[in-house]
Amino acid sequence: MKVKTMFENQDFATSTSRRHFLDQCGVGLGKIAAAGLLTQSMTGSGNAGERPSPLSPMSSHYPPKAKAVIHLFMAGAPSQLELFDPKPTLSQLEGSPLPPSVIGDQRYAFIQPDAAVLGPQFKFDTYGQSGAVLGEPMKELGRVADDICFIRSCTTDQFNHAPAQIFFNTGFSQPGRPSIGSWALYGLGSETQDLPAFVVMSTGDGISGGTTLWSSGFMPTVYSGVQFRNGREPILNVATPDTFVDEIQQDTFELINRLNERRLDSVGDPEIATRMASYEMAARLQTSAPELINFGDETKATLDMYGCEPDKPSFARSCLLARRMVERGVRFINIYHSGWDAHSNVKGNTESRCKETVQATAALIEDLKRCGLLDQTLVIWGGEFGRTPMIETNPALGRKAGRDHHPQAFTMWMAGGGAKPGITYGATDEFGFNITENPVHVHDIQATILRLLGFDHERLTYHHAGRDFRLTDVHGRAIDALMA
Repeated sequence: MKVKTMFENQDFATSTSRRHFLDQCGVGLGKIAAAGLLTQSMTGSGNAGERPSPLSPMSSHYPPKAKAVIHLFMAGAPSQLELFDPKPTLSQLEGSPLPPSVIGDQRYAFIQPDAAVLGPQFKFDTYGQSGAVLGEPMKELGRVADDICFIRSCTTDQFNHAPAQIFFNTGFSQPGRPSIGSWALYGLGSETQDLPAFVVMSTGDGISGGTTLWSSGFMPTVYSGVQFRNGREPILNVATPDTFVDEIQQDTFELINRLNERRLDSVGDPEIATRMASYEMAARLQTSAPELINFGDETKATLDMYGCEPDKPSFARSCLLARRMVERGVRFINIYHSGWDAHSNVKGNTESRCKETVQATAALIEDLKRCGLLDQTLVIWGGEFGRTPMIETNPALGRKAGRDHHPQAFTMWMAGGGAKPGITYGATDEFGFNITENPVHVHDIQATILRLLGFDHERLTYHHAGRDFRLTDVHGRAIDALMA
């Protein structure tokens, strides 16, 4: 069995470009942005009954344990050795190289294989009944440790940021494949008509992988993530200009809808359907966006729990918005927080990034649980790879006391949405260099996420360029031990 959309396998060679379409219409984008909703709300009619939406809710292969996903992606790669995977042996060896037998033929971008060891920069303690082990900068997460499934044995094929970020998010190291969120929408559809089903927010300095991380790739762009700005106005220009009266707006919308329908019937290009859905969503956002971002109904206790100042851009504000989105039916939410690339001063970098994120991360889990949403919302935390046990010091680049990229072994975690709570899965050797128990490849993580959403990752496919593609390429397995 495979999931198919109404537009799959059609030939679009005769389709026209968006620019040509708009030229023929002779109408500005500002006037057509809200076509579907206002036409429907003013006339009592619409296209919903005439043509099925590619985002209509659909059934999965199995009963899903998670209805929504919040993916907290720590871009730049946090150091597992400072936060989740304590290695006393590294402290004992500090200043000496690792045994050559451990390193093998591994090579690094910024350090030599015989670089000296750097011991963990923080103390570790245990938390909760599960005895989860966390480094000091992560201690606030200890409040929800018994809700979390820690995976210490993650591994990836990529060792540079952009390819590794793309690989984690799309299952392939080069641009052009659909993201995890796109696969979720393609398989499950949307439960909301008032907000985008796949929302992306970014905090920090920037993301190496760029928009490829939430692209729909070769799928229709209706499955792409919609990026919200990190600020008081996540969506610009949602208000209708005062001089644009309802009658003119309605007439414009009806004309554009008729032209869109005619062209879609003629060439069957899914990008026309995407455009129509985008216009309708833009209209709905005129009402839903102000309500979403108005934190007036949030208590001071809730805002303080997140560490959120409503008018100040922050990771905390994005986390609170994510909870509000889940309440309103948003299917998949990415929050990218960059700045974890600690080639120098791994201690200071880790302290700073944790100060920006950990309080809000713990609050998000607590808040979802308070609202009765954690059981059906999968929260994922992690970066694209880990950091080396060896120190990076390069006077020419102004670097000291840092750690290089380490794809062989890193830690991530999941909570809620069917993930098994209160466990630590997998292990690394005494140096934190190689995995010794239960390796979990990135494709395994992707397969497990899809399984929690109700899909067999080998059966959720999309036909393109003469073959069936899937998120996990030709690899991966859903790991039963990680699922409740």
